Parts: sequence; C-alpha cells; structure tokens
Amino acid sequence: MTRSLQAVAYRRPSVLESDADGQRLGLETSRGATPSGVRDHPQLFAGLLTSPQVAAAGLLAVADVAAARYYQRQLRASLDPVVTGNGDRLRFESFSGCGGVYARLDVLEAGLDGDAVGHGTTNVDVNNPLREALSRIGSADPLHLRVGPDELAVTTLDGPVVEKKVPLPDRWLRGFAEAQVIAAGFDLRAELPAAEAVRFLRTLPRGGGRAASAGVRWVVPAGHGLRPSTRAVPGAVCLPGPERLIALQRVLRHATSLRVYGPAVAGDAATAAAWEVVLPGMRLTLTLSPDASRGFSGEGGVLAALATDEAAEDAELISVLLAWEPRVDVRDLAVASGLTAERVRAALVRLGTSGRVGYDVAETAYFHRELPYDAERVERHNPRLRSARALVAAGAVALDGAVATVTAEDGHIHRVREQAAGVLSCSCLWWAKYRGGRGPCKHALAVRMVRRGATGARAGQPERVDGGAR
Repeated sequence: MTRSLQAVAYRRPSVLESDADGQRLGLETSRGATPSGVRDHPQLFAGLLTSPQVAAAGLLAVADVAAARYYQRQLRASLDPVVTGNGDRLRFESFSGCGGVYARLDVLEAGLDGDAVGHGTTNVDVNNPLREALSRIGSADPLHLRVGPDELAVTTLDGPVVEKKVPLPDRWLRGFAEAQVIAAGFDLRAELPAAEAVRFLRTLPRGGGRAASAGVRWVVPAGHGLRPSTRAVPGAVCLPGPERLIALQRVLRHATSLRVYGPAVAGDAATAAAWEVVLPGMRLTLTLSPDASRGFSGEGGVLAALATDEAAEDAELISVLLAWEPRVDVRDLAVASGLTAERVRAALVRLGTSGRVGYDVAETAYFHRELPYDAERVERHNPRLRSARALVAAGAVALDGAVATVTAEDGHIHRVREQAAGVLSCSCLWWAKYRGGRGPCKHALAVRMVRRGATGARAGQPERVDGGAR
C-alpha cells in the first residue's frame, strides 16, 4: 500500500478556554481551499453553538473515527478531521485509519448563531487535551466557536508554530472518493424515534471480539424499530461490523431520531450502509464499508467515471460552476453548462473521485468541498485503472461486436461480453468472484476505453460497466 507523510501546519493548537462570557472553543485550521484560492489558515466561522454539549459530542465522535482502526487494530491511525464551510453550515468529516468507516457531522444553520459561515475546506486540529476538555462541557455552558484564527492570532503570530506529519495512504484517499459515490446509490430504509434508536444501538457489540465478527448481519424495519435478520430479505439493510457504530454512542442521549440508508437488496452479498443520528441543529452520519476487513478503496464505484475522457472534460466545466453550495442542484448545473442531467451526474461522480464534492444522504444531494490533499493521486494510484490503461497501450484489446477479447500480460485471453442494458461481463476470475459487486475488472475497463476511442462518446448515453457509479 502506497503511503506518504503530509505536513499539516497550524498557527497554534486548538484549545477550549474559559472567560467571563463562557467557554471559547478555538479550532485551528491548516492550509485549505477557498473561493479566492488556496490560503493558509482560513477562518470559516465565529459565533455561538446553540447546542454546545451536543456539538462537542458530535465533534468527538468524528475525531474518534479519525483516530480509529476497526481492522488490524494494532496499527496506529492519526488523521486530522476535515472541515468545510458551505455558507449556511459547517461539515466536519473524517475517515478511519483502516479505510472502512466514513464519518460526518453536519452543524446546520439552526445549530449556529453568529457571523455568516465562510466558504472553504481545510484540516482542523483536534488534539488530545482538547478532546479531554470537550468531554467535560456541560449542558448549560454557553460555547463560543471559532473555526480558524482570530485577528489577534493573525497579527501576533508569525507563521505556523504547530506542525504534524500525517500518514496519508493512497488507500485512504481512494476510500474517501468511493464512499461518496456509493452513498449516492442509497435510499432511506428506516427511521426510528429516539427511544427505539437508543435501545437498538445499545444492544450492538462494542468491541472486536467473537460477537462482533459473526459474519454478515442484516436488519429489517419492524414497526418503530429494527429486528435482526439472517437473510437479505427485501427492505433489509446490511449491518457489517456493527461494532464500528460505537462512535454513535457519544451522541445517543441527545438523539431525536435514527435514520438508516442503504441500496436495494440484490442477492446475499454484503453492502455498505449509512447510519445517521439526528440531533438538535445537526446530524452525525457514519457510513460503513461492506465488511470490517474491507475498506472502501477497493469497491470500484469510481472506475467508470475515471476511465472516460468525456466525463473528465465535463468535470472540468462543472468544476468552474461550483460555488461551495451546500446542495448542488443538477438541473441548475445542466442549464448553466448546456450538458444533459445524466452527463452532469457523471461529471459530479468524477469530481467526487478527487474529493471536490461529497454526498449527503439526508438531502439526496452532492455538496461542494475541496479536500486538502493531492487529488490526482486517487487516479494515479488506482491499480485497476493503471492496469486497464496498460492493456490499451499494449494493443491487448480486440473488438468484435458485442464480444471483445483482451490478451492479459500472462498471455491468457479473456472475453468481455456486452449484456442487457450495456453491462459488460468478463470471463476473468475477478468477475467470477464479485460479479460486478466491486466495480469493473481491468479487462472490462480496457474494453470501455477502446470503445470510447473507436466510436466517440455518446452524449447523454454513457456505456455501463456493471458495478459502476450511477
């Protein structure tokens, strides 16, 4: 697995301080993207949190995920959360070190009382002393929040004084992209009132013992609650590695409801799912990969978008039109760009692969943000995509109507067939094992690339590779 270290610099550590007006939470920002370009230490908000204890618990839950590994727990994880200002809300995001859990706290307009929220995305420092202080915030404590340096800090501190070397695995970056694409295929499957949500979540295993690794689990809506199921019946939601929901325990006593999202059931294969706790003025969402030992990076949902030149060109156009919106309206972008709605969606998937948009299951909409990492690495270090391009460059693909042959590096010949609705299947072991459930194989990707080059892109009618993004 390719890894690198990225320097994340802050003017000073984030801190919780007390004064005559209450407590002040100063979250320090690093280098980040803004509407005026990349800036050091942007300020995104200054004002009050309307539910201080709830916000503190939610922020701690996001930090818990950033510091956790739910698989191979002996390895360390230390990833600073990402914060985005979208004009009317703040979004705090993190990914687990193992790549299998994505967390996001949305502090909505009702949860903030102060100056307008700025626009931009950057890392935010959540250190151990701050975590301890946040855990002691009481329900009656007024809490002033500052995201980014205040004017005094800007004028009195000369350059960054705190620097962290953060491990940044390519697998983690690809997972961030895949989680957004997969979530775009989810629908709301169940909504539980607060009492039922607390009851259900408290019955789940907390550790990584035998009870937590009992194989694929499913839950089915039943009345106002959820009941376990041994089978993937219609309406069921997969609950892989239920101990990975432990971060939700932080906010349970503040919950007003629990919403569960997932894809339509098709067979018994495990799927990803999203669990959202609704809180006063905010939402906390955890998205779980299909298995605790299986991170999002290998799911393959982004490969179809990465493989087409048309989507790349459309994405460049759409990126110019984005304006840090909390909700990206596909119809408005279609009108502004002159593209079809289908091509706009494909472009958004492409932008999602580089961290330039996220997806909010609660609002069934993309939102604009710019991850503060080298976005090109997602494509550059994707092994299936690299292998597919190598096959094309070697002239290994031969087209013959609905059937194509691909001569692999070892001389084996694989047949890629076009099935109903333009789905591409393959005779290789990858297809036999996953049946498209983890995206296209390298041979199907290579065929897609060659067909695109031979026939040109058909506007509004993208060829499908089974398992690819919607």
